[in-house]
Amino acid sequence: MQRGSGESMKTTVADLKEYTANDIQILEGLEAVRRRPSMYIGDTGIRGLHHLVYEVVDNAIDEAMAGYCDQVSVIVYPDGSVSVEDNGRGIPVDTHPKVNKPAAEVVLTILHAGGKFDNKAYQVSGGLHGVGVSVVNALSTWLELTIWREGMEWHQRYSRGVPQCELTPVGKADRTGTKVHFLPDDTIFEEKDFSFDVLSSRLREIAFLVPGLKIDLKDLRNNKSVAFKYDGGVISFVEYLNRDKNPLFKEPIYIKGEKDDVLVEVALQYNDSFQERVFAFANLIHTVEGGTHVVGFRTALT
Repeated sequence: MQRGSGESMKTTVADLKEYTANDIQILEGLEAVRRRPSMYIGDTGIRGLHHLVYEVVDNAIDEAMAGYCDQVSVIVYPDGSVSVEDNGRGIPVDTHPKVNKPAAEVVLTILHAGGKFDNKAYQVSGGLHGVGVSVVNALSTWLELTIWREGMEWHQRYSRGVPQCELTPVGKADRTGTKVHFLPDDTIFEEKDFSFDVLSSRLREIAFLVPGLKIDLKDLRNNKSVAFKYDGGVISFVEYLNRDKNPLFKEPIYIKGEKDDVLVEVALQYNDSFQERVFAFANLIHTVEGGTHVVGFRTALT
């Protein structure tokens, strides 16, 4: 009985597939993103699809928060593609000394490449992971990059994260800015139809959080369009939330301060309803489930 059990054990071990160094896979470049997209954008459903747009918009917002951009345009096209254009400084086009490629190509093809990891380019930014545009590039059937910088218009096209041509000047320009036009890869995403309402809701939030920034959203599939611009910032946000309520006092309470390099803005206004509505953000990212910043505020208030 024991011998039979031992023989069975030997047979089982012998039948196991040999596991060697050859079985260790190394995913280079953006291949890891395409293999496991949910690690980078949450999922490949409707939420992940819209997340692509937010990643590109975040780069434009960083320019706005740094004081170099006051207009952002988002367009949804009939073919399912989306473009995001800003009038910021434009992604740098000079050669990156470490990889000997244009900085713009580095940003679009290498994870964790960007100007957000220290305070040299951006004092404040909407997120610090540095994978945004490169992930969008990896998960798009095609992506076209247009940059207006140094008196020239530059262009480069990608397919599933791979450059199809060199970053090339195609003409002169009297403006600065960046435009990213991409088509999500339908072999990756379960949903491929962008929602005008979902996009407009997020872009409205951003406009409230960045006073003076104008954001245009156009949907060429049904000729819908909307523009957002709020000079009052979070005060305007509270007034918007209370638009159908009866405020208990006319002007929202507004507090702004800084401590240990952390900037904080708070606006609140009581109304006659029994339902509490709290919208909290960190680096422009909506913290849906609250967080320590919300806990701290409640503790101080009560």
